[in-house]
Amino acid sequence: MASRHRKSREAGAGDPPTLTLAIVGRPNVGKSTLFNRLVGRRDAIVDDTPGVTRDRREGVARLRRLKFAVIDTAGWEEAARGSLSARMREQTERAVQGADAAMLVVDARAGITPADEAFARWLRASGKPVILVANKCEGRAGAAGLGEAYALGLGEPLPVSAEHGEGIDALANAVAALEESDGAARRDDAEDDAESEAESAPESPRTIRLSIVGRPNVGKSSLLNRLLGEDRTLTGPEAGITRDSIRVDWQWQGTPIRLVDTAGLRRKSMVDQKLEAVAAQDTLESIRDSDVVALVLDATQMLEKQDLTIARGVIDAGRALVIVVNKIDLLAGDTPSAREGRQKLFDRIQASLTQVKGVPIVPVSARTGRGLEKLMPAVVKAAEVWNRRVPTAAFNRWLAAILEHHPPPLAKGRRIKIRYGTQSSVRPPTFALFVSQAAELPDSYARYLVNRLRLDFDLQGTPIRIVLGQPKNPYAERE
Repeated sequence: MASRHRKSREAGAGDPPTLTLAIVGRPNVGKSTLFNRLVGRRDAIVDDTPGVTRDRREGVARLRRLKFAVIDTAGWEEAARGSLSARMREQTERAVQGADAAMLVVDARAGITPADEAFARWLRASGKPVILVANKCEGRAGAAGLGEAYALGLGEPLPVSAEHGEGIDALANAVAALEESDGAARRDDAEDDAESEAESAPESPRTIRLSIVGRPNVGKSSLLNRLLGEDRTLTGPEAGITRDSIRVDWQWQGTPIRLVDTAGLRRKSMVDQKLEAVAAQDTLESIRDSDVVALVLDATQMLEKQDLTIARGVIDAGRALVIVVNKIDLLAGDTPSAREGRQKLFDRIQASLTQVKGVPIVPVSARTGRGLEKLMPAVVKAAEVWNRRVPTAAFNRWLAAILEHHPPPLAKGRRIKIRYGTQSSVRPPTFALFVSQAAELPDSYARYLVNRLRLDFDLQGTPIRIVLGQPKNPYAERE
């Protein structure tokens, strides 16, 4: 291990941290609060309800001059085989197995429980280095539990208050001790030394941020797992398993991809729990932070109103959209009814999403892998179109031809004149037009221009925005 970490120190600032700590413990001891404290932002959903975290969430922590990876995990508890709690426990155990060390968090106010003792025994048997953290030690209420923690046999417990930031310096010392033992954690000064070398290195492809969204139980997590080739996120028949947006860095044919699995979005009228509302807000933030959004539909349920609501939210956010029709194996076959069902679904999607005509529709089966080879090429193409720029000269030649063939209508007895235009930005493609009577240009004519732009410049399937401006009258301020 030491040689691998030594090599990473020489590699430069762009490489990921190589020391990985899994934050583990029974439910509701403050693991997610500590994770948020270490990464410096509220990435993980925190609530008083036990068992909020279900999947592994990864982040990069910085303490003093240390930089290391941390994994937030689900609460570890005994459960019946095959149950949701048991599958959550399996995810936690995989996180520990893949980490360099574990950070066992106990609740000092509640004292040491049999679940803490069982977890400590398992960690000792794993052979992983362990940092023992006694959380909720603010004030005197945690003193008794702090003393009890010595009995776990994992060394001296560190008194910490993740909520208030107390004891973090002692935690940094413990992480530094791990670094000294095997040379694993990478320091910021190593990044400074390699900065000039990194600048001269060939530019790497831009990371595509891909969020997987949809209603609950349409197969979003199954799709992510199938893409990665491993059970990275929890799946099962229970609706609403995913709560946090889970981000995973991945590569597809040399293109870096940041995959984001999100919580299912139900209609607002059906959301009556605070936790679900917070998870839904987290999903909406993930959409706004995306380049491409893969909207997963259930092929057996056609296209429901909530699917269209989500799609329109993606379009309004200006993100590139790819429609993924999952469970297509349930509509498989060449029978007339199966063919009619597939065609009816695809026709309805195109008719309902006129704002992004030509949006790619990829039928897949996350269960069997059928059709999955077409998904990522569609995502990469959608990202490329979303980033496409039309040269100003070409745009104005096109605009002149359009105006000659189909000029704007009259307004207040005068012809509306579009004098010139330019593409003002990408992501999504946005075009500024300078119009003599900007406020009078009908929406129907703007839609006509968008449709012709989409067709003539191959901007299929991406949102296009038109911004109208009015040239300044040079005589307006003269007396």
